[in-house]
Amino acid sequence: MELSSLKGIGPAREEALRAMGINSLRDLLYTMPVRYEDYSTVFPCNTKAEGPVLVSGQFSGAAKLSVYHGLRKVTATLEDESGKLLVCWYNMPWIANAVPAGRQVRLFGRLTIKNGRRTLQNPRMLTEEETGLFPVYRNGKAFPSKSFRKLIRTALESVDDCCPETLPSEFRLRYQLCELNFAIRQAHFPQNIESLKAARRRLSFEKILLYLLFVSISGSRKQPARGIRFPEDTAGRFWSSLPFEPTGAQRKVLDQIASDLKKETAMSRLVQGDVGCGKTAVAFGAVCLAARGGFQASMMAPTEVLASQHYQNAKEMLEPLGIRCRLLTGSTKAKERKQILQELKDQQCDLLIGTHALISQDVEYSRLGLVITDEQHRFGVNQRSTLQKKGESQGCVPHVLVMSATPIPRTMALILYGDLDLSVIDELPGGRMPVKTRIVPEHKREDLYGFIRQEAAKGKQAYIVCPLVEDSDNMEELQSAKSVFETLQKNELKGLRIALTWGNQKADEKDKVLREFCGGRYDVLVSTTVIEVGVNNPNATIMVIENAERYGLSQLHQLRGRVGRGSAESWCFLFSDHPDKLKILCSTNDGFLISQTDLEQRGPGDLIGTRQAGEPGNEYLYADARMLDEAARCVQELHRSESLSGTLEKLESYAVSYFAEQGRQVALN
Repeated sequence: MELSSLKGIGPAREEALRAMGINSLRDLLYTMPVRYEDYSTVFPCNTKAEGPVLVSGQFSGAAKLSVYHGLRKVTATLEDESGKLLVCWYNMPWIANAVPAGRQVRLFGRLTIKNGRRTLQNPRMLTEEETGLFPVYRNGKAFPSKSFRKLIRTALESVDDCCPETLPSEFRLRYQLCELNFAIRQAHFPQNIESLKAARRRLSFEKILLYLLFVSISGSRKQPARGIRFPEDTAGRFWSSLPFEPTGAQRKVLDQIASDLKKETAMSRLVQGDVGCGKTAVAFGAVCLAARGGFQASMMAPTEVLASQHYQNAKEMLEPLGIRCRLLTGSTKAKERKQILQELKDQQCDLLIGTHALISQDVEYSRLGLVITDEQHRFGVNQRSTLQKKGESQGCVPHVLVMSATPIPRTMALILYGDLDLSVIDELPGGRMPVKTRIVPEHKREDLYGFIRQEAAKGKQAYIVCPLVEDSDNMEELQSAKSVFETLQKNELKGLRIALTWGNQKADEKDKVLREFCGGRYDVLVSTTVIEVGVNNPNATIMVIENAERYGLSQLHQLRGRVGRGSAESWCFLFSDHPDKLKILCSTNDGFLISQTDLEQRGPGDLIGTRQAGEPGNEYLYADARMLDEAARCVQELHRSESLSGTLEKLESYAVSYFAEQGRQVALN
């Protein structure tokens, strides 16, 4: 059905919806809330429950407006039988005249506790209609959340006509799925949490099912590639040339890669393993196989520091074997860049290592056969695709190898669906010890700083990671790198050599700090998550993460991987007053298990789009490993059963049209 059929949608509003990616009534109905606010539970004013809360009471006295360094702040005091609560609004000066003193109100906002002071930040006064689980939609230029919510209510009147049921009743019963129209209604305006869970399950299951069917008929994994022929003893010669004995897992994974490279269908393989397991050595082994077969390889890393480290390692491990390696980054001088590009065209370069510079338009390969991306979650899907297209020739594409210490949820979902082959390096080289992880309450902070001093006296180093660069009045509860750096210099870690870096710091300054830290010039490095990848310092044995609950589990695991890179005992300390979701990090160093838990907590991202994790575009997806397995079994049943052939044909047709609308072209066999 057309958008114009909706009451209140004229040409201008229809154009605004299309700008949001909403082109039909069905698109509109599948544009789900970004979150739900729970207005069913009222907390007392003396609550200590940090996070989003609903409180009810009366304002005692008038609100006060103050201005500090250009920041306008309105404060008031809410009171009920349990006590008082400070309420603050930032950069909303008009609200000072809208605070109704002496009248009963309900406020919904974020409660923070800092230095014992409880503050309800930027709350919203609720109307009588705002009760239960209340949907909140992403704000658009022409459609604030309130207007969009009203539009959804109107659209739901037509849900039966534009969203007919797609699954037969026996399937819904077997997999405990509610009807589609019920799911869509409850996903927007749930009666209760049970109805919302049922709606999420139905919509997520269907999207997974459609994607699996799409993969099975699109031939997306069967892109033609040139089979690479190399001497049978190439892998053995590579391992014997190294100054260390590879683990059995490393040998096994390189054998899997060798088997893939010989095929005339493109390899699409993820190598997963914890930090220090030897993924880079395996990748260089794959480069050796490609080079011995007469093909070039490229290796893309997310930072110049990491790319430079790979280049240094490649020179040590590959150049003695006659494999010519070059480094190309944004810092490469024009004259050297021109020479590298010419060598690449003339096939005088076997391995090109670099950053995003590898996908620049003027980078041309002579015979690219293997594309490797390291820490692949740091690259957008389009960037990796662009690099692969560099090697397209006569209908063939290069083989692809991606590496990650922890697959992010999106990657894990693709593995489970069958879009990527998985190799797991599940052994650590001899002498490596797992990082010990502990959750630290605030009252143990002084003890932790004492431990850092003790380790620094032994010549060891520490990272301290903060969620913000600078202090923010809107997020008073969060630690900032600059304030922590200044405080520690003057107080708890005074006398130690402390450095500071952050993401938007000038590239040359940042690289200088990282190089000097790795060279032992500093005892402590205070930073944001910029050090998540690209820093290899075996002498660093302590990782401290402030406000750890603000990060996903996979990111915390990546940060933890910056320590434990040598043979010394290493520690990761998580500052958090919300330890429940973090406990798994204390019990395991298994990156794949952590990724599975992250998948369940955060969602896998847009499975075939370009989003990496979290909110998956217009249609959300809430899936765990069990649901993925159920959907896979459902597809197998559809293919096996003759009586379901009609249902299979309809679902396949629906999958093709659905993904074609999203820009995915399908070649049916």
